[in-house]
Amino acid sequence: MLTMTETAARKVNDLRLEEGKPDWGLRVRLVGGGCSGMSYELGWEDQAAEGDSVLEAHGIKIYVDKASASYLEGTEIDYVENNMMGAGFAIKNPNVKSSCGCGQSHRF
Repeated sequence: MLTMTETAARKVNDLRLEEGKPDWGLRVRLVGGGCSGMSYELGWEDQAAEGDSVLEAHGIKIYVDKASASYLEGTEIDYVENNMMGAGFAIKNPNVKSSCGCGQSHRF
């Protein structure tokens, strides 16, 4: 299903500690919008919702809703610090057919 690198897990842990949510998990989902169709949304969740897939990577719980799960199959979340756009999470998804010019929305 979905994986997360150790680097990304460390960054998620740092961010949730900064925000006072040390035990919360990461919600990963796809939402409609953008010029190519769908974009990723990451956020905090204190527990899984009904129907979620719950994964764990390097001590981080990851919650994926049923509608997003099939689109995220084989996806890896990484954290990069030296790319042209600056630091941030990099989502490598083998299911993407095309992306917009800025890389923020995707067609599956």
